[in-house]
Amino acid sequence: MLKDFKAFLMKGDIVALATAVIIGGAFKVIVSSLVKDVIMPVVGLLMGGKNVNDLFFVLGTGEFETLKAAQEAGAAIMTYGNFVQAIIDFVIIGFVIFMIVKAYEKTKKKEEAAPEAPKGPSQEELLSEIRDLLAKK
Repeated sequence: MLKDFKAFLMKGDIVALATAVIIGGAFKVIVSSLVKDVIMPVVGLLMGGKNVNDLFFVLGTGEFETLKAAQEAGAAIMTYGNFVQAIIDFVIIGFVIFMIVKAYEKTKKKEEAAPEAPKGPSQEELLSEIRDLLAKK
């Protein structure tokens, strides 16, 4: 059984899948850093210097200047800034994967077109012949 398991793990599909998962995890870290460290500061600057991660709604009563103050007060809050950042991460990752797949498809060999069926009589012509043969009998 151990031998079979080792053979299973060494199959090309499993190794390729493991490689893809590892590279995908590393890629997510890169994209998250791009969003967090490059894109979101620009978005924050455009929003008047606010950090997008600090965006929140107070669900109960009270008004708080910062997310930290609301959390320290124990207020019921909905922090939507992290969700906005996650959406931006998702869109960027989706776009990059789309571009990679598109580039991969261009590199694949074009499948040769299936040869055309040999030209012969059409279905109508065959039926007409059958009809004529039956009429002669």
